[in-house]
Amino acid sequence: MKVRFWGVRGSIAVSGPRYVGTGGNTATVEVEHEGERLILDGGTGLRALGDHIGWRPVSVHLLFSHVHWDHIQGVPFFMPAFHPGATLRLHGAARASGSLRDALGRQMRPPQFPITLDALTAKVDCIDIPVDRPFEIGPFSIQPIDLNHPDGVLAYRITAGGRSIVYATDTEHGAALDLRLLRLAEGADLLIHDAQYTTDEYEGRGGPSRRGWGHSTWQQAVAAAQASQVRRLALFHHDPGRDDAGVAQIEAAAQARHPGAAAAREGEVWAL
Repeated sequence: MKVRFWGVRGSIAVSGPRYVGTGGNTATVEVEHEGERLILDGGTGLRALGDHIGWRPVSVHLLFSHVHWDHIQGVPFFMPAFHPGATLRLHGAARASGSLRDALGRQMRPPQFPITLDALTAKVDCIDIPVDRPFEIGPFSIQPIDLNHPDGVLAYRITAGGRSIVYATDTEHGAALDLRLLRLAEGADLLIHDAQYTTDEYEGRGGPSRRGWGHSTWQQAVAAAQASQVRRLALFHHDPGRDDAGVAQIEAAAQARHPGAAAAREGEVWAL
């Protein structure tokens, strides 16, 4: 499998010279195996991925962790969505607030947006994922689980060709590591883990406490990788205020604890 990062930020996209090395787009990750593609989340990085794919009659599977705006804003700008011969299969969990289609539809209607979801010329199928039940897409075996985040979030373990990736963004461990995630990630080849905060930021030293905001510290990401015996760790969902120097500083500290850790950066390809 190959993993390519098209967007690695959390909360809101950023730009400027201080962010060029890490990238400013929000969460979008592409997983490829044997010519098949899975897309994880539809943040602003989805626009760049769509431009890379081009205006072609492709069939695309996109798995959403959840539907907060930094994970869905790229959908109206995804180039293949406007090809009449393309098919978009969008997978996500139905919540008390509504289905995946409801959430995507709400962001694409006047006055928030000039065109509706129904205006996309590709065939769009919205598929509700039954939480905690495995399923398959092409060569990929996928195990979703529900984790801690406001309004809920899905983490995914994706297995193909004897390799496994765990995608665990926007999750909060709290006082102790979440055993559900540790079980999901056990022995995986790569863990892509929320690392939005430092411990000081999370605890509110020098600013507001981030407790209950639904995110992890980089220290918790490292601890989860070690407890799960994961070989490689991608620190992901970087805070929008974290510039390249700040990301590099966290990366170096993480590598001192876990040599397989590295910061996810926009445009990078990780081969497993």
